[in-house]
Formats: sequence, C-alpha cells, structure tokens
Amino acid sequence: MTSTTSAHDVCSLEEVPPGEGRAFAVAGQQVAVFRHRSGRVSAVQAACPHAGGPLADGQIDERVVVCPLHLNAFDLTTGESSGDCAPLRVHPCRVDAVGRVSVEV
Repeated sequence: MTSTTSAHDVCSLEEVPPGEGRAFAVAGQQVAVFRHRSGRVSAVQAACPHAGGPLADGQIDERVVVCPLHLNAFDLTTGESSGDCAPLRVHPCRVDAVGRVSVEV
C-alpha cells in the first residue's frame, strides 16, 4: 500500500509569533507549527506521545521543542526524543512568497 502526502494551506506566517508555536487542524490531524526566531518554520504532530502534552505550547529553539508537561525534548527535524518517548511525526512545511504556511500530511 502506498501512502501519499499533500500540502495544505494552514495559516499566515503572521499568525505564529516568532519563537512560538500554534496548533492547527490539517486534513483531520492536529499539527503544531513553529516559527523560529531565524524565520524558519517547522511542523510536528501536536500532541506529545508520552502523555498528550500540547507541543505547540512548548519551548523551542532552532533544533528542538520541549514538551510543557514532562520536559522531554524532541528533535524538530527527525522527531527523535531525547528520552525514552516514541518519536514525533515530522511534517514538511514551507512559507510561500506571500507569507502563507503550508504543511504536508
């Protein structure tokens, strides 16, 4: 069976403040979109696999998001946990020329 992904328009870049994340429903899935202070965006599943913590509320830097419930860090590129949690689903995303964020699910 082949799995397919497609890009979905999610929000304006301005809806996600620099250094923060926001959760959005994308094609029936909850996705956390982060806007890094560098201007880059990243997206992962919105709920922590450990206890369902809201990852969009977590602290971020250029490489990781830290779950606000149990302080486990997840790599925003690979989804790997710094502890013993299952990895996150990482969603490719981009910002287009007019400042719209799209996410692939």
